[in-house]
Amino acid sequence: MVQTTSIARAKDGCQISYGVYANPGSPRLALIHSLALSGAMWSEVIAQLAAAVEILVYDCRGHGQSERRPGPYSVELFADDLAALFDSCGWSSATVAGCSMGGCVAQAFAAAYPQRVRGLALIDTTAWYGPTAPKDWKVRGARPAESGFPSMVEFQLSRWFSDSFRDSHPEVAEQATQIFLANTPACYQAACEMLGNADLRMAVRAFRMPVSVIVGEEDYATPVAMSQQLYESIPNSTLSVIAGARHTTPVECPLEIAGFLSDLVGKSAAASR
Repeated sequence: MVQTTSIARAKDGCQISYGVYANPGSPRLALIHSLALSGAMWSEVIAQLAAAVEILVYDCRGHGQSERRPGPYSVELFADDLAALFDSCGWSSATVAGCSMGGCVAQAFAAAYPQRVRGLALIDTTAWYGPTAPKDWKVRGARPAESGFPSMVEFQLSRWFSDSFRDSHPEVAEQATQIFLANTPACYQAACEMLGNADLRMAVRAFRMPVSVIVGEEDYATPVAMSQQLYESIPNSTLSVIAGARHTTPVECPLEIAGFLSDLVGKSAAASR
């Protein structure tokens, strides 16, 4: 499993840090991370899949090792960033998987570049956060500037992971905490406001690629009802609920997520023949 790490430039020149786990001739899979985390959240999923799939993983603008360019952000802007990464890698298309914020970006990418998406995995995510979302996300986005990221850690950990997972994997919770604490308030606020403004409800109805909707049973950030709405809105989709898991299932349940993604990659390859 060999990873090459590179920097690509988005359409507006923003530098995006990415890695490719090369596996020439194999099906391709792009992975998009959650709000305030980074591509590192996919490490255990990648370990399960890299022998059979070629993988692109990256840090969204304003996150991780990518440029901390200020907002405003939009899911369409983030979708264009992924298109620039595909171009940089020489990828015409791939199966695309996104978790939480990454799932919103994946939906926007599939809406703007349907010919580049062989299959779509929408994990712990939604097409729309509801009528009060712009106000709610604006308030949440302002918290780091007001009280600092450390004040939010307990809130985040309890959303991301079940209590039993946190107890049994303290090192994983600590790694996620350190990535979260390394964020900048302005970029976090821009990303929060992006999610508050996102409304992909009409876009998803046009999807015709295979779509796998996956959610943790105890996810109260994007509850099972939101995934149910995605499933009912997307013609060629499946819905899977992971028992006992919360909002960041690629970290909490990497074996299960890798299995779902492997199945989707196979289904996507068959559909494109």
